[in-house]
Amino acid sequence: MNARDKAIVKDLERFRCLTRDDVAELHFSNVKNPVTQANMVLKRLRRDEVIACATDRRKYIYFPVPGIKKDSAKIGHFLAIVDFYKQIRKVEAPRVFDVEPKTGGKGRPEPDVFCIWKGAPWFVEIQRNQFSDKVMQEKINRYEQYYLSGEWEREPWQPSAKKLFPYVWIIGAGAGKYKTEGRPFRVFQDSVEGMKKRLGIDS
Repeated sequence: MNARDKAIVKDLERFRCLTRDDVAELHFSNVKNPVTQANMVLKRLRRDEVIACATDRRKYIYFPVPGIKKDSAKIGHFLAIVDFYKQIRKVEAPRVFDVEPKTGGKGRPEPDVFCIWKGAPWFVEIQRNQFSDKVMQEKINRYEQYYLSGEWEREPWQPSAKKLFPYVWIIGAGAGKYKTEGRPFRVFQDSVEGMKKRLGIDS
């Protein structure tokens, strides 16, 4: 495999799955016909059994080998994470972008994404469905317990001069409607476009 093949496989492993259009945007945006080139490479990687494909959808979904099941209920969730990545990448490529990172054992927060973007650390909750306020409060409570534990100060990404607790960013269904006041850390509820305005980023 060449360097681009390996980069595609690495992204499939990171995101769990990608559509053809995702691959074209992420890895072929610098060529004349991104979709055509993506199709050719994906077909070759499938033929060589380097990647797998679910063909029962209007848009084929590609997976690493081994990977999640082709009928996994979480496919839509992972594709939403890819979409979020593509949106923030247009503003600035994140220095770190981890999908479903582990923050500890039982009772610890389970963010969909940890990223370092625009020079700051973020825990991102990507909501495809609106939760009850009770469920969201339980999620935020986990972040507060993690904050109070101080365990986050030992993360390898932490700067040596000043320890930073990640901002919590709720995006998607229900964002803006949850009660998040009174926490010892910042919680944002906004779209990427809305966050760009908050941060004073020109389109």
